[in-house]
Amino acid sequence: MRTIYDAAERGDGRKLAATVGFFDGVHAGHRSLIAQLREVAAERGLASAVFTFPVHPRRVLQADFRPQLLDTFEEKLARIGETGVDYCAVLDFTPALARLTAREFIERLAAEWGVSTLVVGYDHRFGRDRAEGFEAYVAHGRTVGMEVVRGVPYLLEDGTAVSSSRIRALLTECRVEEAARMLTVPYRLRGHVVGGQQIGRTMGFPTANLSVDEPLKVLPGDGVYAVRAWLRGTAYRGMLSIGNRPTIGNRPTAVEVHLLGFSGDVYGEALEVEFIRHLRNNRRFDSLDALREQLERDRETVAGLPIDGVGEAERC
Repeated sequence: MRTIYDAAERGDGRKLAATVGFFDGVHAGHRSLIAQLREVAAERGLASAVFTFPVHPRRVLQADFRPQLLDTFEEKLARIGETGVDYCAVLDFTPALARLTAREFIERLAAEWGVSTLVVGYDHRFGRDRAEGFEAYVAHGRTVGMEVVRGVPYLLEDGTAVSSSRIRALLTECRVEEAARMLTVPYRLRGHVVGGQQIGRTMGFPTANLSVDEPLKVLPGDGVYAVRAWLRGTAYRGMLSIGNRPTIGNRPTAVEVHLLGFSGDVYGEALEVEFIRHLRNNRRFDSLDALREQLERDRETVAGLPIDGVGEAERC
């Protein structure tokens, strides 16, 4: 996949089959739409292109809007690249772009980018105020010789619809396994290890305090999780806690990770975690000894889980 920021970067002059969206999470529904796009492109002898934006459109329209995201922009590009699409075209979402009507946007796709087929998600709307729907897009496309195709909606085997908003809700409800099913991969956070109070170390459970690199990413709900943690290119089983540590005095919310089978100083190092399973909710224990006993049970549970790839050096 080539990532391009301007139509002139393409250079090959091929007409495009394209789809447009923010694609937060690049979840199963998005992947189904992109697969349909690639099929349409192959049938018509076109190159395939996903048009997306580096910043959530509402952040441009509402200065105080702080979206909760499933992916950083870099993660999104990587996941779009996994789909096999030919191009990812990155559009700068500006107030001027937001003012374009659907017809004007379609005209721009045709004239500037050479889009001859547009595949639209079954419930997707675009153009100023999202005022028009699919039938209008078809009519506008005809005026510039563009075919507009409606994508087939994607449902899980049990009939559940997949959406970025639904995945965000699942994560805040601690339902990380259901979120992973919709994302097609476990949800992940990346950050760097910062200093802490080292209370866990005194209990035999040293933890890495994770400062998440992207503050707009969704933080799963408070609780204790089994995770796969990547440090120095190696995967470890981990116990991760999100919350205010009620047993030691309701301190500010922290993300703390205990790596099974690892010891050493990791301050300042990069750490990535993938959420495998929610183990339990946070609660206040009567004593540190009672907390330690629970942590030992948590560690036993995590050690017995089938977590793929632990101990393998696969990622930097």
